[in-house]
Amino acid sequence: MKYSLVTGGSRGLGRAVCIKLAQMGIPVIINYQSNQQAAEEVRDIIISNGGEASLLKFNVADKEEVSAALEAWEKEHPNDYIAYLVNNAGIRRDNVMFMMPDEDWHSVINTTLNGFFYVTRHLLPKMMMRKHGGRIVNMASLSGLKGMAGQTNYSAAKAALIGATKALAQEAAARNVTVNAVAPGFIDTDMTKDLPQDELKQLVPMKRFGKPEEVAALVGFLCSDDSSYITGEVISINGGLY
Repeated sequence: MKYSLVTGGSRGLGRAVCIKLAQMGIPVIINYQSNQQAAEEVRDIIISNGGEASLLKFNVADKEEVSAALEAWEKEHPNDYIAYLVNNAGIRRDNVMFMMPDEDWHSVINTTLNGFFYVTRHLLPKMMMRKHGGRIVNMASLSGLKGMAGQTNYSAAKAALIGATKALAQEAAARNVTVNAVAPGFIDTDMTKDLPQDELKQLVPMKRFGKPEEVAALVGFLCSDDSSYITGEVISINGGLY
């Protein structure tokens, strides 16, 4: 059986992606680091709607935790594999660069970029060995494309993730593994609730923030068979804000 893993799947975009993949009939593994209650809520929503979901706790930025959790899952599922990986886990620690503490730089880079590396490196060989290959979708950001003042760390992490997406897509294409990135603009989630929404909406041609479900629909398409000839792409979903 082919499973999906969504890192940072308990809230925001990750939550919406988990629900969407389950609606597509794909069993979902919901990764979370600390908010078990939120993760359980997502699982219960999926199961109540006839889907299949389970929880897997680990910190994507911790290599040992990643390896231990995924190896344990694989031991319990010897005939299955994770064919769909959504690298969604990420954090914000906004500040102007000259006032940015070391920890805020490293924590953002470690979660987004090292998290992508540790999780993907572990799962990729299993995808490439299988006839049906796999799908990897990385959650980038408008910030990684254009840069955002006060987000030097976040912009750096997401821009690096975009570069990694393009390189890995070329490495994995011959084995039927596609690698794409989604670059959301302003989306109405926990991560953006502290932003001045009324002011920022005026910058968006559509004059609104996006919905998590709209991003999840795009991720779902990139995980589907309909996207089998799309790889190495970065698809913006931002209401026209460039």
